Amino acid sequence: MNKLFKSVAALLTAVGLVFGLSACAAEPVDMGTVTAVIDVRTPAEFAEGHLDGALNIDVQGMDFASRIQELDATGTYVVYCRSGNRSGQAIEQMKTMGFTNLTNGGAVSEASTLTGLPIVQ
Repeated sequence: MNKLFKSVAALLTAVGLVFGLSACAAEPVDMGTVTAVIDVRTPAEFAEGHLDGALNIDVQGMDFASRIQELDATGTYVVYCRSGNRSGQAIEQMKTMGFTNLTNGGAVSEASTLTGLPIVQ
């Protein structure tokens, strides 16, 4: 039983590392190359605190696709949300629209660290 527990724990750790590394960038972003920072949370969440200068385009909003299509698909974007989950979903949608230079900033605080932008209300 102990051997099984250790095997399962090792597997879960490996899976967590793979998904954790792919969920958001670990290295700071060169903001000189970033076209825009996009907060994909709801407007109410955005109002509670967001990165300075971020665009609020709610990934769950009816107008998400149309608003994203207004952006330059060749640009470089940092996308964030509350935990990194919705930003991952937004990035997948953006990829289907032809966007390629996308960074999942994860949660607001992680995105702040990644970009160097302060959180404002």
